[in-house]
Amino acid sequence: MDGPTFPSQQIGEFSIMALSDGYLSANLALLSNIDPDDAAGLQKAAGLRDPSSIHINCYLVRGRGRTILIDAGAGGFKQWGGELKANLALAGVQPSEIDTILLTHAHPDHVGGLLSASGDIAFPEAELVVHQRELAFWEDDGNLSRASERARGNFLFARKVFDGYRERMRTFTDGALLPGISAIPLPGHTAGHAGYRLESGDRSLLVWGDIVHFPQIQIARPDVSIAFDQDPLLSAATRARLLDIVSSDDLLIAGMHLGELGFAHIKRTGRSYEISYEH
Repeated sequence: MDGPTFPSQQIGEFSIMALSDGYLSANLALLSNIDPDDAAGLQKAAGLRDPSSIHINCYLVRGRGRTILIDAGAGGFKQWGGELKANLALAGVQPSEIDTILLTHAHPDHVGGLLSASGDIAFPEAELVVHQRELAFWEDDGNLSRASERARGNFLFARKVFDGYRERMRTFTDGALLPGISAIPLPGHTAGHAGYRLESGDRSLLVWGDIVHFPQIQIARPDVSIAFDQDPLLSAATRARLLDIVSSDDLLIAGMHLGELGFAHIKRTGRSYEISYEH
């Protein structure tokens, strides 16, 4: 019997698969520059049954002799997500086969799956690749001392992940990371938030991390930020700039909080944008 098929794209030599880690829930009151009722209306107009639900994607990249994971989901942190491990198995991939993990940033719904339930590293053969500024932010004791109680837990968890992978960690600032894969700094959501552009043959794809959390809201309204953004104004500016670029270039995108279809184009009509998922 055939197993499940996951949303996939072929970018030249790279095969990219969207693997769901499940969902987390976030109150729409966490959004700024929009009334929660208006936000809920946009979600319902898009056919979403639970307006507060945020989907969590991870991306499996295979090609050029590598097996790469971009982000690892929440892994059950705060009962969020936790489905990546099972979906990797359904995709026929063992954790020990992952040789590289590209991290968009170190929020718990992206690094939670890097540790097992017992706190051990979940991908023992993988090199963890993270923006130098991201690592420095979470390891800064001054930042920790200024953090709210909620954010403090995020700091401690990120540090636990970094400690686990310390001997297999590589930092970058920008530019080429691997053949055909380059890092794109996308600041605002976190200090070292980064996207990854894959180019091979005549095709390219941008994995844009957390440019949006609620795509049906924030693509229509790029000025809407969320309380998870460390710098809401910079985050909104980065989002507006990127929407302009990816729509003008008709660039295929992938994002950690897009829907389960995982891949999309951004269409611009006049001064407004909308998301068009790849089926």
